Amino acid sequence: MTPLTQLSSEEQLWRQSLRDVAQQQVRPRVRAMDESAHFAPELIAEFFRLGFMAIQIPEEFGGAGGTFFDSVLAVEEMSAVDPSAGVVVDVQNTLVNNAVLRWANSEQRQRYLPKLAREWLGSYALSEPGSGSDAFAMQTVARRDGGSYVLSGRKLWITNALEASLFIVFANADPAQGYRGITAFLVEKDAQGFRVGKKEDKLGIRASSTCELIFEDCHVPAAQVLGEPGKGYKIAIETLNEGRIGIGAQMIGLARGAWEAALDYARERKQFGRPIADFQAIQFQLAEMSTQLEAARLMVYNAARLKDSGASFVREAAMAKYFSSVVAERVASLAVEIFGGNGFVKDYPVEKFYRDAKIGKIYEGTSNMQLQTIAKLILSR
Repeated sequence: MTPLTQLSSEEQLWRQSLRDVAQQQVRPRVRAMDESAHFAPELIAEFFRLGFMAIQIPEEFGGAGGTFFDSVLAVEEMSAVDPSAGVVVDVQNTLVNNAVLRWANSEQRQRYLPKLAREWLGSYALSEPGSGSDAFAMQTVARRDGGSYVLSGRKLWITNALEASLFIVFANADPAQGYRGITAFLVEKDAQGFRVGKKEDKLGIRASSTCELIFEDCHVPAAQVLGEPGKGYKIAIETLNEGRIGIGAQMIGLARGAWEAALDYARERKQFGRPIADFQAIQFQLAEMSTQLEAARLMVYNAARLKDSGASFVREAAMAKYFSSVVAERVASLAVEIFGGNGFVKDYPVEKFYRDAKIGKIYEGTSNMQLQTIAKLILSR
């Protein structure tokens, strides 16, 4: 049986190209982007040039025509150097591009896929001030007005919002129908009545923009409905199931980056005349970190392979997202401890990995929501 972590020759080449870019172009910018809380625009442009933002978009639209697993590798490799870069790549590929590929009509695909492949960053707007885990309690509404919809409300905690040109926005077009009234819209950044609001000042993944969106009688043509009116809840559920695998990839990349840094430091740092890697206590910590990372990687890769094969993957995606976020936080914490006092200062990378890890248990479905999903699925058998 082929191990899940074994890659084909094409996948190995893809991973190496990703790793080279992460090391040569992302790493030199990590600290400056974190301190300024701003993602380097030239880096986004380079990601587009290299095809990192259009991995699954068919070649006819300017994309790479790759697999979902290829996207997972990209998120993992970027996150091993900077989880902010990982989430920029993740949202574009596993949420926005996937939603357009799966639900857009022919005209929408022709209009947006080439832009998403070449230059337009995408953003996915579901959460609101009063609807986080209860995502379908949204208050943003869409009122039909002739050939348009008029959107009113606010979105919160929206990733890529500052740089995005296209937003997938969820609003309730028929509140009397509850979640069955929720509809997805393709909203361009210059739409009348739409603006990006406050940018959040965050604990971690600081270079990745997280902003509120404000809709004040925002007119969106009916032709911009993604899928069908009232099918927004289905689009949200399906895309988030895939997106959770992407967050799992971000977390295993982060954990690998922290573990590799701790391993190198343990070999170099000397106490009592010996490298601290010679001491059993440090060896056991490194072994525990490596074991947990390998287990999390297997779960993420398995969920991605299932998705590509067309098999059911909802339970596996929830498990991968839940477990990888636990492992990332644990591995990053142990890495800080191995660095000792140096792990608590910004001159070394592990304090940032530790800050970045916390979000894994929160966004795209909290750990409690993943456990609820897992329990529901195993009890329904």
